[in-house]
Amino acid sequence: QVQLVESGGGLVQAGGSLRLSCASSGLSFSRHAMGWFRQAPGKDREFVAGNDDYSGSYTQYRNSVKGRFVISRDNGKNTVYLQMNNLKPEDTAVYYCASGLRGIRTSATSYDYWGQGTQVTVSS
Repeated sequence: QVQLVESGGGLVQAGGSLRLSCASSGLSFSRHAMGWFRQAPGKDREFVAGNDDYSGSYTQYRNSVKGRFVISRDNGKNTVYLQMNNLKPEDTAVYYCASGLRGIRTSATSYDYWGQGTQVTVSS
């Protein structure tokens, strides 16, 4: 049974930082591309960041988080991270991690497994 479990969300002031983690089990982690998505109330789920399988050396970000967010992975721990710096109120959302075998994709439908999400709230 595949499980993805996010952690690290919380309430932070604008300009602050958070580090999200997503621990996986039940899948061959290194073979999966990993993605982070977010969904704010009343909005569609949107791609935030992704890295490719194996080394994770290739990464992709949505424009609004470039230079502030960094995605990384530790294949030995079956975990992907999202370091979020200089957070803004518009980053407030539920953040989800996802895994898939199709490489980095910005479409949520391209991912096979999802975590339950973790809330990130940024106050102004």
